[in-house]
Amino acid sequence: MTDANRPSLAMADFHKMSVEVLSGVGRAKARALASVEVESVLDLLTYYPRRYIDRTNQAAISDLEDGVEAMVMARVDSVFSKNLRGSRSMVAVGVSDQTGRLRLVFFNQPWRDRQLSQGQEVVVFGKLDRYRGQHQMTNPIVDLVGDETGRIVPVYPQSGKAGIQTREIRRWVDEALRRSEQRGISDPVPEYLRQRHHLIGRHQAIDGVHRPETMDVQYTARNRLVFDELLRLQLKLIMRKRAVERAAVGICHDAGGELVDRFTNSLGFPLTSAQRRVIGEVAADMARSVPMHRLLQGDVGAGKTVVAVAAMLTAVQGGHQGALMAPTEVLATQHYLGVASLLGGLDVSAPESLMAERPLRVALLTNQTTGAERTQTQHSLASGAIDIVIGTHALIQEGVEFNSLGMVVVDEQHRFGVEQRAALRAKGSQAASPDVLVMTATPIPRTAAMTVYGDLDVSTLDEMPPGRTPIATRWAQTAVEEAEVWEMVRAEVANGRQAYVVCPLIEESDTIEARSVTETYERLQAEELAGLRIGLLHGQLTPAEKESVMALFRSGAIDVLVATTVIEVGVDVPNATVMVIVDADRFGIAQLHQLRGRVGRGDQESMCCLLASDAVGVAAERLRALVATTDGFELAEADLELRGEGTILGERQKGRNDLQLASLRRDRDWVVWARQAAGEMLDDDPDLQRHAELRAEVELLLVDDDADYLMKS
Repeated sequence: MTDANRPSLAMADFHKMSVEVLSGVGRAKARALASVEVESVLDLLTYYPRRYIDRTNQAAISDLEDGVEAMVMARVDSVFSKNLRGSRSMVAVGVSDQTGRLRLVFFNQPWRDRQLSQGQEVVVFGKLDRYRGQHQMTNPIVDLVGDETGRIVPVYPQSGKAGIQTREIRRWVDEALRRSEQRGISDPVPEYLRQRHHLIGRHQAIDGVHRPETMDVQYTARNRLVFDELLRLQLKLIMRKRAVERAAVGICHDAGGELVDRFTNSLGFPLTSAQRRVIGEVAADMARSVPMHRLLQGDVGAGKTVVAVAAMLTAVQGGHQGALMAPTEVLATQHYLGVASLLGGLDVSAPESLMAERPLRVALLTNQTTGAERTQTQHSLASGAIDIVIGTHALIQEGVEFNSLGMVVVDEQHRFGVEQRAALRAKGSQAASPDVLVMTATPIPRTAAMTVYGDLDVSTLDEMPPGRTPIATRWAQTAVEEAEVWEMVRAEVANGRQAYVVCPLIEESDTIEARSVTETYERLQAEELAGLRIGLLHGQLTPAEKESVMALFRSGAIDVLVATTVIEVGVDVPNATVMVIVDADRFGIAQLHQLRGRVGRGDQESMCCLLASDAVGVAAERLRALVATTDGFELAEADLELRGEGTILGERQKGRNDLQLASLRRDRDWVVWARQAAGEMLDDDPDLQRHAELRAEVELLLVDDDADYLMKS
């Protein structure tokens, strides 16, 4: 069988080819390529350029501008070489065209004296500068036949750092593409999808992204490969989600009971339309026979706790239990106090008799719960006497058993590892898995949610309850402005209000120039806030010490709480009206927004003050974004623009091949289209049996998480 009659080459075929089959790739070069995760020909073909240099536009010498790269075609008029001090050398070459003259200077390239001679025609690419009033280019690229200059040249990432030149990468890619030209690269994406989105063929796209004739060709090629990446990722996420739904057995909760209605009617304030919508989404999930796996995201103060309580009550009204796990003792205690207050006076039918009613019981279980109290709580959980338990990692410790765990809520889920979330879920019955609601107060953009959490159902609280006090934000950049901030804190305390001061470090550091919480606490006591009642809270205190400080602050016995980010989420003291963040440029946007959300929780106007005198670049952009808006979703988009998607994808994005070209910032539409296409394909062909090559690509190119995320989350 000739090559022309053999099947096209699939990704798997290129994966089996070592880069050592290519000319010039010996053991040393193979090791260098492996350092940038290029081991196979497939790795090489998907090692995409990070930028391009357009050398197709030729200029006349008289049109050259200082400091601007350009390409000219000229004739060599003179060549002069000179040895400098040591072993250094210089070759000076005079060139000209019909519009002017130009000097080329090459340092430590003595071979240029042999390469160039009078009368030759050359193509030169470089940046124009001046030396002693004369125009020249220093160490420009020179081609005698225009191979490197009259084209768009790709530049590859990290190649120089690995000891590999971009020119070598281009040569090896060219060879790999030549090897594939006779048989072609197969294209497993259905024709109807290619036509719908005006996509070129895969072979053409791979060729076009590595050696484009024009930037329009590169753009078209990139779009095709971006779609491929996102389609593979969405196929995997949706297939994994549906596989879990087929295999798992859940609890069919009675979503029509009256307990949730009694709860919402007792709140004393109306639910927002967003809360009503999300509670309905959760109830519909809980009524199904497959376990719910839903992400609830909402801005600070959007009312996620009410939704979580409604979800747990849906389980309780059917004789099951609810559990809420928080990452810190402070947050767990805050949740317990808040939930117990919300549910005070609410009765529930006793499991042993639907006719009998008893007060609904809420308990707290943390590592601070010791002795007889802990024993009693564990006994009551096992017997079913406790309906809702709120706690920390203590909930997943040995000896904690539930009578019938029906609903698991994980708050600030990014603070927990997959094993910890799985351990709480495993506390349910072996016969049926509890429903799971994971919550985050750090909104992420829609495209990121579809990619990062594409295997979860996502609910969004995008509406704030009425009456939330707006928070003004200011950035204090000078010593005078900072002094004004401390005077404002004094004025607020004099009016009976309280304030937070948050610092990034516990102790002083020689390596990070940031004020520590202990140093700030001592200075404020002695200087700016002398005479006020100041408390100190940080992660190195014992749980009992933390709770003691927080209790004093809640009661009003402490005027100003100097703390680390231990108070970042969940802490709710309505009387606190000022948040001062020291060295604010050390924090990310999400963290700053969370800290700001600790104030404005009462009916008084509140202020967030960002202290940062030396913020520049991205850090300054973050602070400007915080001053400009209090909308967490707007800030999430700004964060994505400033940081890129790498930090957002986090633990879910492990393989280099997952998203090589696709960007959640630039390719928002492609994310949506790929999600739609993946859903359509799997509706028609659930296991991709009729798309075997595409399924093989998904399995080959996407690195699995440590274990199936849904089974462990």
